[in-house]
Amino acid sequence: MGDWAAQSGSGIRFEWGPAGAGRLAAEAACLVVVDVLSFTTAVSVAVRQGTRVLPFWLPDGSVTEAERSAAEKAAAVYARQSGARLAVGRRAVTPDSPWSLSPAHLRAAPFVVRLVLPSPNGATIAAAAPPGVPVVAACLRNITAVSGWLTARGYGTPASPVAVIASGERWPDGSLRPALEDLLGAGALISDLHSQGAGQLSAEAAAAKASYEGTADLAHAVATSASGRELVAMGFTEDVAIATEEDVCTVVPVRDRDGAFACG
Repeated sequence: MGDWAAQSGSGIRFEWGPAGAGRLAAEAACLVVVDVLSFTTAVSVAVRQGTRVLPFWLPDGSVTEAERSAAEKAAAVYARQSGARLAVGRRAVTPDSPWSLSPAHLRAAPFVVRLVLPSPNGATIAAAAPPGVPVVAACLRNITAVSGWLTARGYGTPASPVAVIASGERWPDGSLRPALEDLLGAGALISDLHSQGAGQLSAEAAAAKASYEGTADLAHAVATSASGRELVAMGFTEDVAIATEEDVCTVVPVRDRDGAFACG
């Protein structure tokens, strides 16, 4: 692929999923992960409480039970080796294991210093950046804080481009499903960066910005999106509500040398 695939020449770039992250990360000075429902929202909640969050890739329903079981065992081993507690599936929480990808669960659970947070999408993207490239977790809760952190460090110019990656979800066959909530979250960040003078925008970033700015009721759009309706149907309405708490968090989760998200 030529430089066109990396959106070269733009200060703010936008792409989808792990493949898009891998492509833009080669030229990016900083990579921002946006997974509104729910990885980066969960990270913002945990890091705000002082927890260091270690992302871990966990496959979704597109794999076999054997493959998923093997991944879950690997996550448990990783947590033990890291001296961390392990977040479990939303429906698998117990009094002894009250942590999950649910932001509501994380708010209610006891504080832990280190937490391994498995995720099929956001965690994969966080691992896409080469060593030394900062990775930031953004969601609707911390847009202004993340934007300020990026611009204060000179990111968002053609010389120091920022790659904003919308995580998306997965179709049953494992292929990427672009998710509205992540488009809007990425667009919100791009809009704020642009208002602070960062740029120029790639065509892809400009389209994400326009999608956000053209959405009159952000909370309603997220709640009635496919992902939002799925969580509500599962009984996790509070997770959607937490994810749409706009600009209530001043914490900027940044991946450190140990691979954990901590306050940047």
